[in-house]
Amino acid sequence: MSERWARAMLSVYRYAGAAAYPLVGTYVGWRASKGKEEHSRRRERYGVASQPRPAGPLVWVHAASVGETVAVVPLIERILDFGIKVVLTTGTVTSARVADERLGDRIIHQYVPLDLKPAVSRFLDHWLPDIAIIAESEIWPMTILELGLRRIPQVLVNGRLSDRSFASWQKRSFIAEALFENLAHVVAQSDVDGERFQALGARPVTVSGNLKVDTDPPPVDQYALGKLVAEIAGRQTWAAVSTHEGEEMIAVEVHAKLKSRHPDLLTIIVPRHPDRGAVLHAAFGEAGLKVARRSLDEAVEPDTDILLGDTIGEMGLYLRLTEIAFVGRSLSAEGGQNPLEPAMLNTAVLSGRNVQNFRESYKRLIDGGGARLVRDGDMLAGAVHFLLNNDKARGDMITAGVHVVDDMRGALAATLKALEPYIQPLIVKSRLKNGNGGGF
Repeated sequence: MSERWARAMLSVYRYAGAAAYPLVGTYVGWRASKGKEEHSRRRERYGVASQPRPAGPLVWVHAASVGETVAVVPLIERILDFGIKVVLTTGTVTSARVADERLGDRIIHQYVPLDLKPAVSRFLDHWLPDIAIIAESEIWPMTILELGLRRIPQVLVNGRLSDRSFASWQKRSFIAEALFENLAHVVAQSDVDGERFQALGARPVTVSGNLKVDTDPPPVDQYALGKLVAEIAGRQTWAAVSTHEGEEMIAVEVHAKLKSRHPDLLTIIVPRHPDRGAVLHAAFGEAGLKVARRSLDEAVEPDTDILLGDTIGEMGLYLRLTEIAFVGRSLSAEGGQNPLEPAMLNTAVLSGRNVQNFRESYKRLIDGGGARLVRDGDMLAGAVHFLLNNDKARGDMITAGVHVVDDMRGALAATLKALEPYIQPLIVKSRLKNGNGGGF
């Protein structure tokens, strides 16, 4: 594959997307019917703005989903502190809700335009961003090419490439290089991620650490927490959070194995996709378990077996109800989920072995004594049983996890340093407009 061939393929992608543009309405409409799009804001997906552009410098920040949105909140807050306006795009209804909860009307939220030339061009024509900051692994060819053509600096922050993504890009290395040469800077999460971006042609690349470490712990409604703590009334608890299909039933099997030794045990199961709540509730019932669904505000009674956390935005609540958390997408699924939030909230972290997407975080936690990996449900049951019975071992893991997270902090400062050449001129421009001086 040659460079000329790669550019030809990207041109085909450009024109194929433009040709398909009139047909995507059906797709967006279907997503809206499933609750995956806000029906009243569907036009934003075509690049049609729902708000006017504010005067002065503007930074476009894109974060695909909830995890990425939470990670960039402190970065956005710092940019806002400099007097610069921010338009934040996300791709899901849940991430839009998180953006509203964490940032409110301090930013302008829009749904990200589809990666088709008419939509991206319309978005850029309206917002005219001075810089685009993209979180983690959002590599959209048309968006990158359009920003490049307009000479708008684009910086990838908290950048990561999973094993699968890296292998896929390696097979298309000339296409990767043709895209990544448009990036003004890549700020990678880890040395491994940095090396991967460099291998695919990105320059320059720096390593910051994980921005998720520099976020605040997930918030909690104190009234809801107090109510549930009173209902649980000192019972032993453990949680299986961010679970994927198959892992919930593993958690149920663990509960059944431990129930005879821990008669008052309450198992908290928080699926990654809460819309599976009804299906899971039925499955747990068929297993003979008494379930309290959080989405229905059902009370936890003395004989409740499972608290089903089928709600959005309440991870901070569930993690504050226990000191032991299994983090999913790691036994029956692959890639893992972020273990840092459980560690921040004083839980001993357990996980399956398939944690490739969060390799660096798990390595630091395991080496520091804050996390342990299990190979299957039997080993998970043994680990939970051990931690329930051993206050000192559980306390040591919790303390170690908190220390590891504290030691990992600093990614925000490193990211701001990498962004300084692009943000500093905007700060000066903004402060001169307002009659002030100042620096980064």
